[in-house]
Amino acid sequence: MAISYEELTTKHPCFARGEKNGSGRIHLPISPSCNIECRFCERSFNNYEIRPGVSRTVITPEEALDAIRRALEVCPDIHVAGIAGPGDTLASPYALETFKLIKEEYPELVKCMSTNGLLLAEKAQEILDVGIDSLTVTVNAVDPEIEAKLNDGIIWHGKHYTGVEAAKILIEQQLKGIKILSDAGMTLKVNTVFVPEINGDHIEEVARTVAEAGATIYNIIPLIPNHKLKDCREPDCVELERVILKASKYIDVFRHCQRCRADAVGIPGGKDYGEEIYQNLQRLTRKDTFSHG
Repeated sequence: MAISYEELTTKHPCFARGEKNGSGRIHLPISPSCNIECRFCERSFNNYEIRPGVSRTVITPEEALDAIRRALEVCPDIHVAGIAGPGDTLASPYALETFKLIKEEYPELVKCMSTNGLLLAEKAQEILDVGIDSLTVTVNAVDPEIEAKLNDGIIWHGKHYTGVEAAKILIEQQLKGIKILSDAGMTLKVNTVFVPEINGDHIEEVARTVAEAGATIYNIIPLIPNHKLKDCREPDCVELERVILKASKYIDVFRHCQRCRADAVGIPGGKDYGEEIYQNLQRLTRKDTFSHG
């Protein structure tokens, strides 16, 4: 049985009440590939960018156990083992394989996973079986016309879908998966990338819809202008506060997201031990390691 939301507020930095709870996390860069084509996402291998989708390398499930061991030696305050990329966690089998190993070797750690949600409904039972405690789903729109401006397409069951057709499938699968897993007792957080020109007036509707589907907490992430949306602007603090207040009518809103890398290690806002933990595993450095399939 997944741990409760109340317990997560004391162990998981993304569920902390107030600015921080002193808990650390290790992000395990396990998942190399992705099955959707977000217009704002450019996955990269480097050691300097601070944003999702960036990692020094990709490791194997077995290497993840060694990374956890070494991370706990340098930062005993780590209570969470998370997988958030650099691709999507359900687009390849490695994340679920890793969580199965963590369940056996480090049962005391909170197991946290992030996904775009395209395969969430059909992988729901596997997610429950490996003992994941909290799940984050990125839902950027619940209107297909808006989603199509944020995501060029998806690969679903071996077929490439684009535009509004792809958006309809993605949204349907995201909400279906959130409902299944919330009904099973799992705590779900929803992330939304806030692009003022595209979904700025839509976030309140996203918050209402995901809350109705069973999400517990909501995280609005300001756009980092990048890739095909590099000419869009990052929202300012006033705009962000405005959409937070609107979303708060329906769901608890997380207010101190660090927009972490896929290989972040340590307490958010403090020293990052990622270089130390992953320095001997930096063998993948090419963007074409990622595939949409």
